[in-house]
Amino acid sequence: MKYTSIMVRFGELSTKGKNKKDFIRMLADNIKHALKNYPDLTYDVLYDHIYVNLNNTDYEPIVNILKDISGIQGLSLVIKIKSDIDEIKQTALNLIKEEKGYTFKVTCKRSDKRFPIVSDDIIRQVAPVILKNTNLKVDVHQPDIKLSIEVREEGTYVFTKTILASGGYPIGVAGKVMMMLSGGIDSPVASYLLMKRGVILECIHFASPPYTSEAVIDKLKDILRELNKFQYSIKLHIIPFTKIQTKIYEVSDESYAITIMRRMMYRIAQEVASKQHCLAIANGESIGQVASQTLDSMQVIEGVVNLPVIRPLCVLDKLEIIKIAKRINTYEISIRPFEDCCTIFAPKRPKTKPRLHEVEFFEKKFDYLALIKEAIADTKTITIS
Repeated sequence: MKYTSIMVRFGELSTKGKNKKDFIRMLADNIKHALKNYPDLTYDVLYDHIYVNLNNTDYEPIVNILKDISGIQGLSLVIKIKSDIDEIKQTALNLIKEEKGYTFKVTCKRSDKRFPIVSDDIIRQVAPVILKNTNLKVDVHQPDIKLSIEVREEGTYVFTKTILASGGYPIGVAGKVMMMLSGGIDSPVASYLLMKRGVILECIHFASPPYTSEAVIDKLKDILRELNKFQYSIKLHIIPFTKIQTKIYEVSDESYAITIMRRMMYRIAQEVASKQHCLAIANGESIGQVASQTLDSMQVIEGVVNLPVIRPLCVLDKLEIIKIAKRINTYEISIRPFEDCCTIFAPKRPKTKPRLHEVEFFEKKFDYLALIKEAIADTKTITIS
């Protein structure tokens, strides 16, 4: 049988009370934009579900797109029919015959109280038809096939397949954040997790030519193209950082270089974030993973900014991060052998417990504000979509 529609389930949006309709409207807009290349689709946007009406369009590519859209908890492939008990029984039988298994269970939800048959009686009428016309047996605890019937005002929906989707909130409901994107494994995963919470991202990257290769920028573009599955357009701000890094190594003790470098990055990130109306800075740091990610280092480094700093990965270990990276298809891109500026300029024995007064002593040895201003003025911005 051909499915007529895809029922989009909201998940967490059900907790949003008075704001729910605004969230649903934004989710509907995101869905329509993601499916803009399928002109035959139509949409029914209701308070408890969104229906994507297939109109003879193949459902598989549509499902592959929808399951990556933040704010969608699940997708049910449904057949919409008129609310008539005989048609419900026949559709249920035809659909379950196409499924593989030995046992089944029928569930029913009657939202339209005008329909004269209550949910339990619908089940009692449908189940015997299946038992009589198939070899299936009833199992109400762990059935191989779960047949669902939902009777609504606009019609009745019959389905057996529900696909788990991304969950979270629709992109755009939580504001905009500036993500510090390195090209490694961690920051793309942090980006994905923020997008799932409804956050729009812009990204900032610190490049140090000729020490870093142009291939790093190609990596970033490819990573962002994968992240376009979750946010369809992403700005990337590329900051020339060579002069600042070189100067840091001239004036400071090598053990403090990474701490001072990160403080400069945060200062620049805050300036760019403020210009782009971002509400916070984010990165892929995880507690204790490297010297600049100890709590002592984090305190000294982020003390130069007043925007909130969000670390989605702070309590995840590397194996957990890699697992997510593989699932979102950024892992193989991130491990390409092209290093970013932090890796190339990493000191041999970095401070894990830097002292603020020593950091400030080294910073006073050069006019970093002028260098920051120059770097921001020379920023190159591209959009990946």
